[in-house]
Amino acid sequence: MPKPKTFYICNECGAESPQWFGRCPNCGTYNSLEEQITIQSSVDVPTRGGVSSWHKEQSNGKPNAKPAKPRASLTFDQISDRQVTRWESGYGELDRVLGGGVVPGSMVLIGGDPGIGKSTLLLQVSNQLAQRYRILYVSGEESGQQVKLRALRLGVSKPMNVVGNGNGKQADSDEDTEEVETSATPEAAEESEAADGISADLYVLPETDLEEILREIDSLRPNVAIIDSIQTVFFPALTSAPGSVAQVRECTAALMKVAKHEDITMLIVGHVTKEGAIAGPKVLEHLVDTVLYFEGDRFASHRLLRTVKNRFGATHEIGIFEMVEHGLREVSNPSELFLGNRDDPAPGTAIVVACEGTRPIVVELQALVSPTSYPSPRRAGTGVDYNRLVQILAVLEKRVGIPMSKLDSYVASAGGLSVVEPAVDLGVAIAIVASFRDRIVDPGTVLIGEVGLGGQVRAVSQMELRLKEAAKLGFKRAIVPKGTKFPDLNLEILPVSKVIDAIIAAIPHQTLEDSDFETDDDE
Repeated sequence: MPKPKTFYICNECGAESPQWFGRCPNCGTYNSLEEQITIQSSVDVPTRGGVSSWHKEQSNGKPNAKPAKPRASLTFDQISDRQVTRWESGYGELDRVLGGGVVPGSMVLIGGDPGIGKSTLLLQVSNQLAQRYRILYVSGEESGQQVKLRALRLGVSKPMNVVGNGNGKQADSDEDTEEVETSATPEAAEESEAADGISADLYVLPETDLEEILREIDSLRPNVAIIDSIQTVFFPALTSAPGSVAQVRECTAALMKVAKHEDITMLIVGHVTKEGAIAGPKVLEHLVDTVLYFEGDRFASHRLLRTVKNRFGATHEIGIFEMVEHGLREVSNPSELFLGNRDDPAPGTAIVVACEGTRPIVVELQALVSPTSYPSPRRAGTGVDYNRLVQILAVLEKRVGIPMSKLDSYVASAGGLSVVEPAVDLGVAIAIVASFRDRIVDPGTVLIGEVGLGGQVRAVSQMELRLKEAAKLGFKRAIVPKGTKFPDLNLEILPVSKVIDAIIAAIPHQTLEDSDFETDDDE
């Protein structure tokens, strides 16, 4: 009998280790390694007469007498070229991040922090899709009654079709299901018929057993199946606990096989680790077609749906939602959400145009500069890349002459939106200088450009898209890098080549020698 092989897999990052450690050598998480045992088969893998027999005949000096022919492979001419029509989810923001709509037969993985609104979003999307398609909502974390209560809170007042008794137990036969359906009181039936809301083609299955879920999919034949969440689903043939690396990997692979063979769209919810990554092995993200992250501060009302991987569209697209009383609502003009009060500007603010995928977003950057009370000044950035912030501060001190080494610097983006691309460098620099001089940048001016180490202002991509967004929101001027082509818009373009030129253009009628702070050099 072959000797079993033992190894350990981290539940957080999926890294393998030949021995057990109290702390994962890869991600540093404590008590996350689980034992996995595999038995190496002693039986030789049988050959099918293909490549193995060809090598054997060639080694004997005999040419292969059989003509070459494919077994299961096809040429491009033999593959059907039918056009795939995307489905509209009912939410334009979700269709944007998916690349134009839901692709039939695709597998979408949605991750996010607990309580961020993943289940709310999927239930609302199910309500919209159920008007045209058959939907199966598999709830592994909530019972049928809990899903119904959440639907009532979201304004979906008509009871849904709960497969089973609503407590996670599957009905054993059609007679059982019929008995459960007819056990409702006439008053409840009248209220159900009087209420308007969700379509009758939305079915809810409170279940965690993978075999039962696959049986229901085979029986119901839904167009879309939603699994909430994959960490609660388990395969009885495996001895590991639900949520372990082996269970998540095998359950996802089984669901993916069904999705591809039966042309069923799968929307899967995945838990995230404390670092923000989807829990489980990285192979989970490689298996699916699209990976979405639902982000946002639970103390703020807006939520960001961001694309990390998409086989059917562009990555790094974002969709913006707002959490209101009756669930999530789309934000049609996100630039207004991340703009401050333009009628009452404050010193140390600058307006930039960031691009998330193909979407331009106008964001207000705020900076605060003050003399430090410590031997080394503090630097803090919220929504901006910290390393680029430190680099810009060094450029301002070396190329412009501002003593940033004696000043504390704080930079934040309005609304907490993360803008980490180089195109916002010029806006960060101007906001810092405006705060240092205690001046106000013209609220009708946007700044676009990357700041180099030599103090140059470099060109950035998608300039035309950014300028069109600024012109649409009523901005009058744009300070941009010199040497780029500009569209013919109702916008005054000020091309600059150096940071010092951008400072003079953004904060006019001032000299760089004027300062509202006393430094050690002035003394």
